[in-house]
Amino acid sequence: MSVVKRPNGKWRARYRDAAGKEHARHFDRKVDADRWHASMKTALARGEWVDPALARVTVGDWAARWFANQVQLKPSTRQRYGSLLRRQVLPVWERVPLSAVTHADVGEWVRRMTQAGLAPSTVRQAHRVFSLLLALAVRDGRLTRNVAAGVRLPRVGRSEKVFLTHGQVGELAAAAEPHGLIIRVLAYTGLRWGELAALRVRRVDLVKRRLLVAESVTEVNGRAVFGTPKTHQRRSVPLPRFLVEPLAAQIAGRSGDELVFTSPAGEVLRNNNFRRRVFDRAAESIGLAGLTPHELRHTAASLAVAEGANVKAVQRMLGHASAAMTLDVYADLFEDDLDQVADRLDRAAGRAAADSVRTEGVGPDLDAVRPGHRQHG
Repeated sequence: MSVVKRPNGKWRARYRDAAGKEHARHFDRKVDADRWHASMKTALARGEWVDPALARVTVGDWAARWFANQVQLKPSTRQRYGSLLRRQVLPVWERVPLSAVTHADVGEWVRRMTQAGLAPSTVRQAHRVFSLLLALAVRDGRLTRNVAAGVRLPRVGRSEKVFLTHGQVGELAAAAEPHGLIIRVLAYTGLRWGELAALRVRRVDLVKRRLLVAESVTEVNGRAVFGTPKTHQRRSVPLPRFLVEPLAAQIAGRSGDELVFTSPAGEVLRNNNFRRRVFDRAAESIGLAGLTPHELRHTAASLAVAEGANVKAVQRMLGHASAAMTLDVYADLFEDDLDQVADRLDRAAGRAAADSVRTEGVGPDLDAVRPGHRQHG
């Protein structure tokens, strides 16, 4: 390693990497050459050195490699990531070398998207995609750190959830006839729309009153794509007894591999078509304009909790990844549990106090039984 002045007046700093390959840069000032030389020496000593040639690849080229290798993504997620790359990431970063991306630049990009009026959730998702491809560059030895980490992101406001009562579910189902059974199954089992649309006859157990959720269908570029449920985990969902008979009629005469619910043409049931032709009209007719099928999933959680279901049972029914997620989504539904805990503690404390009073009133006369003590009277 050395810093020397060249005949042309420039300062040349050079070093050798761990493999013995020489790297050099030229500077106008010695102080700059010394600073760069010292930083390379420190990076080598710490094992943080990155070959500059590897970091010269552009974000666009690297994004293409990253995206092509995301084989674990569900079709809908892959479509969303691809859209975010095309619309938010690549228009800004495509020709920028990986090594030229800075933390401040990423923060500025996030600020501009926010000021342009993009929804906070879209901004956060675009940042996530960019951060994921930079993280791979770190693991591949092209960057020393992910400069997108720690960037301040806009907050996503939580929309107020709608929980229907049993009566409202009945009214909505009646208004949606002859498709009322779809409404009732969604509202009393908590299935996601894609899980309901992919439910097959052989996965309906009317004896045990269970629905086996093992498949989901998503619309990608106008095409129905079947895959695993959202968490990639199968689950067994309890079926209320009053739904057994109508479901038996629904699947009568169908083979095990046929879908339970289909479009009028016998095709896969599509959310947008069902909403336009049935759901939105039915919801508006009973004074619930703007209601979505997904809010029937919230309703299922609400009705289950109202009947005493604990957070673990609700988690299993809805197919959440963890009970913590269920609590995060439906924390308000479990407020009564806290009141019950306080009431039980209050009653327990009252019983303990009463027991203490009774014990003091009827306790033995210790002097009367003390050895050698004489009673007078």
